Amino acid sequence: QVQLVESGGGLVQAGGSLRLSCVASGRTFRNYPMGWFRQAPGKEREFVAATAWSGGTTYYADSVKGRFTISRDNAKNTVYLQMNSLKPEDTAVYYCAATLRGGLPKSGQNDYDYWGQGTQVTVSS
Repeated sequence: QVQLVESGGGLVQAGGSLRLSCVASGRTFRNYPMGWFRQAPGKEREFVAATAWSGGTTYYADSVKGRFTISRDNAKNTVYLQMNSLKPEDTAVYYCAATLRGGLPKSGQNDYDYWGQGTQVTVSS
């Protein structure tokens, strides 16, 4: 059974940093893209960042470009999201996602096959 488990969320002041981790179990995703999405209260879930299998190609939502960095350690079946210069509008539940569709990183939710349970990130002003 495939599981994605996120960790690293919490409460941080505006301007601070957090690093989210997502560990996959049940199968390896080292040959496939992985991504991060988020859902703020009362809003639709939205794309944040995605990485190709090698980590060499990455995509970001415009709202996080220059502040967030996605990376992965395929030996550990883990993907990370380093979040710097956090803003109150970054407050959301952050979800890790994995796909069995190869190729480039993917920003569409329907492109992903597996999802984590989410981790809460709260940024205070």
